[in-house]
Amino acid sequence: MSSTRPSNTHPPVIGVTLDSELPGGYSKFPWYALRQNYASAIAGAGGLPVALPHLPEQAAAYLDRIDALVVTGGAFDVDPALYGDADRHGTVTLKEARTDAELALTRGALARGLPVLGICGGEQLLAVALGGTLIQHIPDAVPGALAHEQPNPRDEPGHAVAVVPGTLLHRIVGSASMRVNSSHHQAVRDPGRGAVVNATAPDGVIEGIEDPAHRFCLGVQWHPEFLIDPGDRRIFDALIAACAR
Repeated sequence: MSSTRPSNTHPPVIGVTLDSELPGGYSKFPWYALRQNYASAIAGAGGLPVALPHLPEQAAAYLDRIDALVVTGGAFDVDPALYGDADRHGTVTLKEARTDAELALTRGALARGLPVLGICGGEQLLAVALGGTLIQHIPDAVPGALAHEQPNPRDEPGHAVAVVPGTLLHRIVGSASMRVNSSHHQAVRDPGRGAVVNATAPDGVIEGIEDPAHRFCLGVQWHPEFLIDPGDRRIFDALIAACAR
C-alpha cells in the first residue's frame, strides 16, 4: 500500500485515546496519560493527534470532529464479562471508565466508517467491539508461550511475527514477517464474526486482527509507535492515507 497522504492543506485529525491514573505521581488528583511517541508517530505520518478523554456521553461529538481513531494500550484489561467470560483471572486489572469510553468511541467510529487502529490493549478492545473474545492470561492458556512481557526494553524487538498474505496488514507493510516489541499478558482468542487474523507469533498467539468489512479496521498487538520495524511507520502512513478516501 502506498503511503501517499491527503493532499489538502489541513492534516487529518486523529483522535487518540488516553490512559488514566489514580492520584499519585504526577498529581494528587486523578489524571490522564499518553506516551509522547503515540503523538509523534501520528504527526510524523502527517496527522494531527488530538487526545480523547473518557467521556462516553460525548463520543459522538468527538467522532464528528475526527477523521480516524487510534485506541492505545495500557497496563489494564478489558472486563471479561464484556466478552462473555463469567470468571476473571487473578491477574486481570480493570479501568472501567476507560473501557466504557473506548468502546463507545470504537463502535461509533466503525459505524461511521472512520479508520480505526487498535494498538496492544487497543487491539484487544477492538476484538471485543467486533464480537470477539480474549485469552485472559497467556502463560496459563498457551503451553510453551513466549515471554510476551519481554524482559528487554520496550523500544527493542522482542520476537518476530508472521504476517498473513492477502491481508490489509500485509499490503501495508509489504513483508511476510516483522520484528516487534511485546508488552502484554492477554491476547485475542477469537477476532470476532467477520474479522480475520493478520499476524501470529511463533507460539501461535494472535498478534494482529482486521475486519475486511471496514475500509480500515486494523489491530496490532505490538506498539508500532516505537517504529522498531520498517513496517511500523507504514502502518501510520496507511492510517493517514485512509483518511483521504
